[in-house]
Amino acid sequence: MALPNIKDFTAGSTGGLFKLSAQKGNAVVIYFYPKDNTPGCITEGMEFRDLAKDFAKSGAVIAGVSRDSLKSHENFKAKLDLPFELISDPDEKLCELFGVMKLKNMYGKQVRGVERSTFVIDKTGKLVKEWRAVKAPGHAAEVLAFVQSLN
Repeated sequence: MALPNIKDFTAGSTGGLFKLSAQKGNAVVIYFYPKDNTPGCITEGMEFRDLAKDFAKSGAVIAGVSRDSLKSHENFKAKLDLPFELISDPDEKLCELFGVMKLKNMYGKQVRGVERSTFVIDKTGKLVKEWRAVKAPGHAAEVLAFVQSLN
């Protein structure tokens, strides 16, 4: 299956405006997660944090995305000491662009939410890999191995 082209975007993040095209020359790892301060999202954030130096050595920028507010992201980033930006997507524009909004079962009810997903965009700006319905434990290491294989 061919990966879709991802058009440039600008979104609010913990470090100011995050513009995809400004990252050219670096691989970009964008991981979507359901909600700040929930167990799986804490695990995933900490695993990306713990491997952040290895991602940087491989020429990759990491950005996490959820629908939470910037204030929530600032608190989550500080609590976990995350060395990368968190993008706030309250209007779901990025979620729609990457197709990560799904119906999920929660306590027997159907709810619309973010499907934990990760995307790698190479240094030329081309989407080269995607993971969907991700299980958080061990995922960051799998993404790192792929990013290292790009070099």
